[in-house]
Amino acid sequence: NAALTLAAAAGTASALSTAVRRRARRHGGSARGLASSVGLRRPQSGLTGVASAPLAPTVTPTDAAEPGETRGDRLARGMKLAYWMYMAPAHIGTLRVASSFKNVHAIMHAPLGDDYFNVMRSMLERQRDFTPVTASIVDRHVLARGSGEKVVDNITRKDRDDKPDLIVLTPTCTSSILQEDLGNFVKRASETTSSDVLLADVNHYRFNEYQAADRTLAQIVQLYMEKAKDAGVIVEKSKKPSANIIGTFTLGFHNSHDCRELKRMLRDMGIETNIVIPEGASVHDLHKMNRAWFNIVPYREIGHMAAKYLKEEYNMPIVDTTPFGIGETAKFVRELAEICKSQGYDGFDFEEYIDEQTRFVSQAAWFARSIDCQNLTDKRAVVFGDATHAAGMTRVLAREMGIKVVCAGTFCKHDEEWFREQVAGLCDETLVTDDHTQVADMIARLEPAAIFGTQMERHIGKRLDVPCGVISTPVHIQNFPLTYRPFLGYEGTNQIADLTYNSFTLGMEDHLIEIFGGHDTKEISSDSLSSAGETESAIPWSPDGLAELSKIPGFVRGKIKKKTETYAVANNCKEITAEVIFAAKEAVGA
Repeated sequence: NAALTLAAAAGTASALSTAVRRRARRHGGSARGLASSVGLRRPQSGLTGVASAPLAPTVTPTDAAEPGETRGDRLARGMKLAYWMYMAPAHIGTLRVASSFKNVHAIMHAPLGDDYFNVMRSMLERQRDFTPVTASIVDRHVLARGSGEKVVDNITRKDRDDKPDLIVLTPTCTSSILQEDLGNFVKRASETTSSDVLLADVNHYRFNEYQAADRTLAQIVQLYMEKAKDAGVIVEKSKKPSANIIGTFTLGFHNSHDCRELKRMLRDMGIETNIVIPEGASVHDLHKMNRAWFNIVPYREIGHMAAKYLKEEYNMPIVDTTPFGIGETAKFVRELAEICKSQGYDGFDFEEYIDEQTRFVSQAAWFARSIDCQNLTDKRAVVFGDATHAAGMTRVLAREMGIKVVCAGTFCKHDEEWFREQVAGLCDETLVTDDHTQVADMIARLEPAAIFGTQMERHIGKRLDVPCGVISTPVHIQNFPLTYRPFLGYEGTNQIADLTYNSFTLGMEDHLIEIFGGHDTKEISSDSLSSAGETESAIPWSPDGLAELSKIPGFVRGKIKKKTETYAVANNCKEITAEVIFAAKEAVGA
């Protein structure tokens, strides 16, 4: 399968390379930029961190060569055959933002096979409406003649048939390799469409899914805020305290449930919810964002660039504390109180609200003092996920439940500094990587009692017979529940407590499985799950050794078997007998 994949990739790369050379000759050797304009009806300005779209990256390396590195090495740097990715390519982030708005259509210029987003969103979100994304397919005819007419035709056709408020054209790696002038296509199409047309300002080789989503959302917000400003629209501040919630969007981890809980909490405190973006929002309401007193950005991954733009242009405060767990939720409420009181709102007792919610709505504080939770004290856990949820879960386990976090990690390498700062002093190790094999090897080496991670860590846990609670995307359909399961706010603390308690394997459960019969589990004797950690042959067990091993309770049998095998290898034993088991116990002082 790997050979076939590489062969197909090589054929595609060869065809694209030929097309690039052909088009370069046609244009006199000049390589047009990815976006000579960003699709706005006026030049972009004023958005810190969102400059006008740069020229498309060429296939030739621009970074300085490392010592002894050839040109081929430089071309291959950063390229690998991926069987699993924690984050999708940049265009997926743009599509997630665009499809979250109401009456916004996205068009992606890519080869057949890259249009899996429609199926993925429809399956996971289980929504009744079709995903508003169209793929402008790059085929052999496009490679021969160019893409201009096809892209423009797709934009004008969608404008005529669906009449969206906004059409977003997203670059892909294919359009970058072909050096398509998408900015020119957008400009041509916008001359004949009634819809606004926007080219997403994302460099496909520099930004990942979350970074692209953050930039696209900021770009859309700026477009409509500046359109309203140019039209002379004046929006007055609300008389009552109000807030925007920025960053809940499609395919997010329990985002809709979190948003519902945040709106409940705001309503309880007498604070209106002005606009929630992008999920379910209309782009024609974006100009009303500065009506709110402040902006709430619950996630690190998306929303910060839009909130920063609104702060710089309209002096809107930002509340970016994620209310994940009892302590952080109280901190979140106090930040809201500080902003509201500074603007003259003193009709609500925020401290009394924190006390009542902690004692009567959240059961997590009571649970943390119960005998059930005390039985988990000093249990070893590994946490891995996106920066927001991994940092939040690490704080809850270490500070609120007394569970020992032996390693906390994230795949958000672009936010490494913030993540390390958040988990400092709360865990023994920190791992920042987007390579799932490193995560698997780390888990096998540390032997935790439970894992809290993504769908991949759930698979790793099944191989190691270690329970896993899913706390972060990427996830499968079971983590898009129809029932109400928030992870943020005071209701979220109950969900976190349940997930934590249920994720740890209990001895009685294993005994019941043995009594009534259960599933067989493949036991891993290596302390590494990657191919580098596999041994060619295992030391055989004698009948008396297996008989002695069967006397050990099931919930610790796997670990004792593994430690005995490690002892046997270290002492060059040819067979593991009952005597070897006893010797291994004595060696560790058991």
